[in-house]
Amino acid sequence: MSENQATKPAPQAAGSNKPAVKFKTLDGNEAAAHVAYQLNEVMAIYPITPSSPIAEWCDQWASEGKRNLWGTIPSIIEMQSEGGAVGAVHGALQTGTLSTTFTASQGLLLMIPNMFKIAGELLPTVFHVTARTVAAHALSIFGDHGDVMACRSTGWGMLSANSVQETMDFALITQAASLRSRIPFINFFDGFRTSHEVSKIQMLSKQDLSALIDDKLIAEHRARSMSPDRPVLRGTAQNPDAFFQARETVNPFYAACADITQKVMDDFAAQTGRRYNLFDYVGAKDADRVIVLMGSGCEAAQELIDFMTKKGEKIGMVKVRCYRPFDSKRFVEALPATVKSIAVLDRTKEPGAPGEPLYQDVIAALFQAASSGWGALKALPKVVRGRYGLSSKEFTPAMVKAVFDNLKLSAPKDGFTVGITDDVANTSLAWDQDFSTEPDNVIRAMFYGLGADGTVGANKNSIKIIGEETPNYAQGYFVYDSKKSGSMTVSHLRFGPQPILSSYLITKANFVACHQPAFLDRFDMARNLVPGGTFLINTPFSKDDVWKHLPTPLQKELIGKKARLYVIDATKVARDSGMGGRINTIMQVCFFALSNVLPKDEAIQAIKDSIRKTYGRKGEEIVQMNLKAVDNTLEHLHEVSVAGNKVNGTGPFLPAVTGDAPEYVQKVLGQLAAGMGDDLPVSAFSCDGTFPTGTAQYEKRNLALDIPVWDEAVCIQCMKCVAICPHATIRAKVYDPKELANAPAGFKSTDARAPEWKGMKWTLQVAAEDCTGCTLCVEVCPARNKTEAKLKAINMRPQAPLRDQEKANWDFFLNLPEMDRRKLKIGTLRQQQTMRPLFEFSGACAGCGETPYIKMVTQLFGDRMIVANATGCSSIYGGNLPTTPYTKNADGRGPTWCNSLFEDNAEFGLGFRVSVDKQREMAEELLMKLAGVIGQDLVDGILKADQRDEAGIYDQRERVAALKQKLAGMPAPEARLLLSLADQLVRKSVWIFGGDGWAYDIGYGGLDHVLASGRDVNVLVMDTEVYSNTGGQCSKSTPRGAVAKFAAGGKPLGKKDLGLIAMTYGHIYVASVAMGYKDEQTLKAFIEAESYPGPSLIIAYSHCIAHGIALDFGVGAKQQKLAVESGQWLLYRYDPRRAERGENPLQLDSGAPKTKVQDYLLSENRFKMLTKSKPEDAKKFFAQAQVDAERRYQYYQYLAARDYKSAQAPAAKPQPSTDQKV
Repeated sequence: MSENQATKPAPQAAGSNKPAVKFKTLDGNEAAAHVAYQLNEVMAIYPITPSSPIAEWCDQWASEGKRNLWGTIPSIIEMQSEGGAVGAVHGALQTGTLSTTFTASQGLLLMIPNMFKIAGELLPTVFHVTARTVAAHALSIFGDHGDVMACRSTGWGMLSANSVQETMDFALITQAASLRSRIPFINFFDGFRTSHEVSKIQMLSKQDLSALIDDKLIAEHRARSMSPDRPVLRGTAQNPDAFFQARETVNPFYAACADITQKVMDDFAAQTGRRYNLFDYVGAKDADRVIVLMGSGCEAAQELIDFMTKKGEKIGMVKVRCYRPFDSKRFVEALPATVKSIAVLDRTKEPGAPGEPLYQDVIAALFQAASSGWGALKALPKVVRGRYGLSSKEFTPAMVKAVFDNLKLSAPKDGFTVGITDDVANTSLAWDQDFSTEPDNVIRAMFYGLGADGTVGANKNSIKIIGEETPNYAQGYFVYDSKKSGSMTVSHLRFGPQPILSSYLITKANFVACHQPAFLDRFDMARNLVPGGTFLINTPFSKDDVWKHLPTPLQKELIGKKARLYVIDATKVARDSGMGGRINTIMQVCFFALSNVLPKDEAIQAIKDSIRKTYGRKGEEIVQMNLKAVDNTLEHLHEVSVAGNKVNGTGPFLPAVTGDAPEYVQKVLGQLAAGMGDDLPVSAFSCDGTFPTGTAQYEKRNLALDIPVWDEAVCIQCMKCVAICPHATIRAKVYDPKELANAPAGFKSTDARAPEWKGMKWTLQVAAEDCTGCTLCVEVCPARNKTEAKLKAINMRPQAPLRDQEKANWDFFLNLPEMDRRKLKIGTLRQQQTMRPLFEFSGACAGCGETPYIKMVTQLFGDRMIVANATGCSSIYGGNLPTTPYTKNADGRGPTWCNSLFEDNAEFGLGFRVSVDKQREMAEELLMKLAGVIGQDLVDGILKADQRDEAGIYDQRERVAALKQKLAGMPAPEARLLLSLADQLVRKSVWIFGGDGWAYDIGYGGLDHVLASGRDVNVLVMDTEVYSNTGGQCSKSTPRGAVAKFAAGGKPLGKKDLGLIAMTYGHIYVASVAMGYKDEQTLKAFIEAESYPGPSLIIAYSHCIAHGIALDFGVGAKQQKLAVESGQWLLYRYDPRRAERGENPLQLDSGAPKTKVQDYLLSENRFKMLTKSKPEDAKKFFAQAQVDAERRYQYYQYLAARDYKSAQAPAAKPQPSTDQKV
């Protein structure tokens, strides 16, 4: 019988021969998944960072047919939200299964109402939570305890894991404790610091699981379940005469829970040899200073305590394992009798409270002990409280030392913070940043990569190889901000002979690798390199030429540290191996060749085995490309003599932002961009989360190795390249020839072709320092060089030699006058694309399919836009520090933008509309009231203004400016009130942005309500057909047959037709667009939608890196073309105004399918993968997809061809708005 078919293994008898301990290298999420999958039967899941990988592992194992402890494959169902997931779990528990879910942050908060219910009904379960910051003044995807602390009154038990090992162990302990106590539990561990740390740990075997899980208790759980065979009534409504008494009936269960949990921990120790207690004390037995904390910070604290107690320091720590129920007696008994002062550290902030949660519990426990005589304390110690580590802020042994030093003082600071500089409330403790406890026998390596270049993935594989092919323990942690691919990633790898406690970033590295040449000019890459360390650079320069191209400070540092310098042109090796810009495998080979962790031949073989395992599902072609890269690497790796070189570099590091940036950008945002944000004090930030717009223009990232170069002789001035550019780095202007008087020598221009612009000059200019080199512009260019067919009107050329010249050209181009918007034919792409974009240089992926739509919207309406943005890709590249791509025009106007949450975005945007309408209504009322003093002509002009076009809006602004001048001198209260409202008299355009995860799933209920309201809002859904921001999970937009996370076996069902649903209302403008296929139709849809005096919905096809396409090769537009021509994606516009004229409101803008759907599907890895893993399912799904496309086109064709006059009455008009587009 195979393992997958085995029944639950019998527990080992005491003293029997146990199987050999198995070590594995994995992260905290996989550790939790390993146990959760084995011990549950139903899992209701929903993606949220950083917990999504737990569900992804479970879904993958289920698709592979892996069986749990009882020999069955768990049922896994993706829900539309965390609220839906917990509801499904609640139902599963009530009907007798073992059920769980995984979540974090806002997701956990959405579960709280149901968590009260689950605890109130004594349903045993465990939720695995990657503790994460809850959005307040800003969103953060990183870790602290704000979310789990919000659950402390729900009645759930709560165990806090400090490490990857404890995450796995506590997953089992909580499951056993919940079954024995009937109290539901949260197994929480720190988001990112533990969830994403890769570490070598001892695995729990099935025998270990069986030893702690009692089948009798599971049978009792099933016996209590709801069944029509033994009907009961639950979930009743109770009145004051019953509720209080009934609520108190659970007291005996909670009274017993702590003892039960400790007994489970004892049983676990007997089974595995790893002992835990509800509260574990480490440190000197006679300590006089003790800290209390929980989570990953305990690891750094223990490293400091071990280091200092060897020097005679009398310090210690209580690790809080079981936070709920909080056993006050056991806590006090864990304290040494000698303790005189205690610091309680909370990884959360609770404004307005007398202290943070753990502190309050400790104070209560100490006073209970004093009155009850618990423990050995002779007197109550002095207790102070502190905060640390919010949003994964570093917490190092040096900071722990600062806390202990504070406790030494006769009057220690109370309510302190550590890890920041608070110059506002002066709460912060100072710490010695040079203090280190890193053991000498631990090898430390750092790798600087670019998001999506594969560096992180390769280093995860390296850690696994080291952990599983050598006797060393290994740890990997990966730092990346919440931007999309295109920002720096830093991998921190440690390996050594003992378990590694260092839950903080490396500051003293033996090996540093810079994978992206552009970083060398901007960042001090060797800052953390130890003397004699190895420095590896990916560079296009040869070993003989590279030295003089290094920044001068880097040269000095390498010489001063006597570093060993190695170089490789990994980009060339990757391209020659067919891998494009993916250099990860090449740099991984270099690391193993230089680090000597494994003998070279063993290391190469291990890397090749890892490649087959990692990329096998993506096809043999990808495997072979990587294997070829491995074989081609070492001959291109060269050492450069440092000692023999002199300082002759390129000069200082480039500033993080340009010299013309405003002071705030230079002093604050520039520090963040330079990676020095931790040094900023509290006073540098606004108190309410407000930041200026227009700041991305100052952050020159120079990411592109190649940039587009314009050939003016071939160009037909179609503007397709300008429209499709994801980062607004290609722009065109039309201007008077006299403007060229002071043009730089290399500035290009040609005669404008449009008849309206006869006699004017036309220039296409590229922002070389902002371009990401995606080549989309080249791919969409229709103009070919007649003398050299492979060339077009725009062609890619190396960036470095062109940078200085193009920088001068760009600066000159920006100072050319903008076209008068009133004179443009905005319905024609050739003219509309001369409008200045008010969304530029975002942190989106190179070749992003979403951002061209946003850019176009801001060109058209940006000077009057209010944007509500759902959490997701568009909120991250649109609103993530340090800089924002939303910007202002020369008049200081531009989009104003805000993100509320994921689930409430439609309602949030509706709030904008209702507010703006009300303020306009108030302003109009005041205008009429003050007409006598303002002047009737001006009042009539404002109230009757036609604001349907640029000229009308311009004129209204002039009238409002005149009104404000008059009001400024009026003392009347009504005049002052009108002055504050006057700008609302100019039409505002409310836009609601989001992706398909929001619009199709979690936010659909709100979106439906907002669209049904009839209010004048414009909704842009950038449809990538997956949850792109959280890593590519399946949504209801995901097409049939696509492999996605949460759909590892391919999605068996078709895509939800959001547009068709919206059209059933009859009063909603609906459009489906694909700019890469028909940009003019996209433009027309945006103009029509915004002009429509009611709700509009635009669904925009957005190619994505998650589709498994070569985004950096510019194939996105090609994929859009394939999608439309196969019928997989339809283009249409539904305009209710046409119905009012007796015309069919639906216009089908795409023709009959020209190609088979399978041609499109097999061009993307998300579909192709299924042909490798489940070929029979792929064949079936692809055939169904063809039928889906044909039927859908036929249905839309039927709808668009109807004689609307005889078919139905005109659609109802939307609800009037005071900001109507009349």
